[in-house]
Amino acid sequence: MLLDEVLFLLRPRRGGWVIDGTVGMGGHAEAMLERTPDEVRLLGIDRDPEALARAGARLGRFGARAVLRRSDFRDLDRVARADDVRVAQSVLLDLGVSSPQLEQSGRGLSFQTPAPLDMRLDPAGPQTAADLLNGLPEAELARIIFELGDERYARRIAGRIVRRRPLRTTDDLVAAVRAAVPRARWPRRTHVATKTFQALRIAVNDELGALAQALPRAAALLAVGGRCGVISFHSGEDRVVKRTFRALASEAYAELMPAPLVPGADEVRANPRARSARLRVLERISS
Repeated sequence: MLLDEVLFLLRPRRGGWVIDGTVGMGGHAEAMLERTPDEVRLLGIDRDPEALARAGARLGRFGARAVLRRSDFRDLDRVARADDVRVAQSVLLDLGVSSPQLEQSGRGLSFQTPAPLDMRLDPAGPQTAADLLNGLPEAELARIIFELGDERYARRIAGRIVRRRPLRTTDDLVAAVRAAVPRARWPRRTHVATKTFQALRIAVNDELGALAQALPRAAALLAVGGRCGVISFHSGEDRVVKRTFRALASEAYAELMPAPLVPGADEVRANPRARSARLRVLERISS
């Protein structure tokens, strides 16, 4: 998503390292390597082993220019040091999950396919969505669904979840949401359970906590003139990015744009999931 904007704003014109902290299936990484000189190398990081394997197959033609590592992007500075990457010309964090992850993982990330309520991007993660749904107090579930999903019916959904415990599959969760939200209030453009699934995925993977830790570390890796770009899809993510970038803005850093870039109408028509994407960019202006 926002591929042209990412390439225009983050593509190094000379050599050096690019860090893709959420390399996913390798789409942005492939385009970056295709449109930069051979002296540019890319360090791609992802905690999803299936996504990393697909990225490896996609980027194999670039040989040593593409280095892939399995890790959480909150540790991108440690991963960079281990590969002797001392400074980066650009860092990209494309938050959220890809369409194949949603639809094909079998981990319960999507309401469209029956699957266990797992939702871990890293299969070795400490807790599943089922752990949260069946173990948390009703008030805490309501808070997660409201704050991380922007769901106005969060309290009703949490109450219905608690009454239907134990929930084991995505179908169980969809049924709870449908029972909680008045049918007349079901959204027209998206599934009624979209926000609840999003909230649980973010909570299971501690995505906002990882983001808050990753951003200052990414900024510290930038060379003078280097840029860090973040594509967010949720208001909570964008708040973390906005707050952190503005806290970093000083003699050393500056936000490149006063407002985030958003996809154009053509991109949204081609890919409706792009409609909520927001790109913010921070530039290092001095050492």
